[in-house]
Amino acid sequence: MTTRGFGAQLGELVAGVAVAAAIVIVPVVVGSVGRAAAEPPGVDAPGGAAPVLRLGYLANVTHAPALVGLETGLLADALGGTDLAPQAFAAGPAAIEALSAGAIDAAYLGPNPAVNSFVQSGGASLRIVAGAAGGGAALVVRDGIEDAGDLHGATLASPQLGNTQDVALRSWLADHDLTTSATGGGDVDIVPTENARTLQLFQSGELDGAWLPEPWVSRLVLEAGAEVLVDEGELWPHGEYPTTVLVVRADYVAEHPDTVRALVAGHAASVDWITGHPHELADVVNDRLAADTGAPLPDAVIDRALDHVSATTDPFAATFPALQRAAVDTGTGRDGDLRGLFDLRALNTVRADAGLAPVEAAGLGEE
Repeated sequence: MTTRGFGAQLGELVAGVAVAAAIVIVPVVVGSVGRAAAEPPGVDAPGGAAPVLRLGYLANVTHAPALVGLETGLLADALGGTDLAPQAFAAGPAAIEALSAGAIDAAYLGPNPAVNSFVQSGGASLRIVAGAAGGGAALVVRDGIEDAGDLHGATLASPQLGNTQDVALRSWLADHDLTTSATGGGDVDIVPTENARTLQLFQSGELDGAWLPEPWVSRLVLEAGAEVLVDEGELWPHGEYPTTVLVVRADYVAEHPDTVRALVAGHAASVDWITGHPHELADVVNDRLAADTGAPLPDAVIDRALDHVSATTDPFAATFPALQRAAVDTGTGRDGDLRGLFDLRALNTVRADAGLAPVEAAGLGEE
């Protein structure tokens, strides 16, 4: 039995809304006091600034606003007297686990891990406070695979079971009548694999392809001879879809709204910096990637990757019911009420101060 995939769902779901444990890099603390990253954040009176904000992110080009905000100091500057403790993760579900356990306070995540956490917690776990990036995800394959029919019997990789690219891959395959299983097997065998390992396995011929975020799409294309079979933008109306969003623990939002507003202001400043510094962007992103991973990306890779990612504070809220439905249909997510998922009040305050129009929550939260 097959499930309905991305292509069959997106137009109707988006239109409908418009109408109505991974490897963790040791955290580094930056800020005014130098408080240890492991120190509990404490609880001040509601509305007061928090002593520390522990921020998770991934060392991916699709997390460029986080990388830029950390490397330039824009995030730390915006937080003022609140210390910033950044922590890099290998995949979104691992960051969600840390968020759920109270080990971090906020994170840059793919939308599907955020939705899964929100639904599983009955809406108590987190709030999406801003978008961060769109684009930058694709299915790349070995030479000789020209369409979906050529994938029967293939072995493909995704970053982690239930992450945004994993859901997109399984849903796209279902849309082309190819079965998969969360435990392996099916018409196409999907092996959740850490991105660096995916590159190695593809180079050795042990994988036929992978659905990945940047810079790994560009790395497989330029370093391993892969070809792009599906650009995910082709599956969405107007090519607009969220790859990364900024989330904050729900209790942190309630206890420290001023700190959340400062975080969002720093995030928005990072997005503005990306827009205004196109010629410096690759160097700044690469500097942060080198600090987190131990090595910079080749110039050709970082340039190609950045060309396929758009920094934005818009989370594209209207796409989230389609994202959720794809996860449910592929057995990697749960159905549930998404109302309350978004809290865009801080973002829209920052945008209003800059003379910009508000961003809509599409009926799924506060604006």
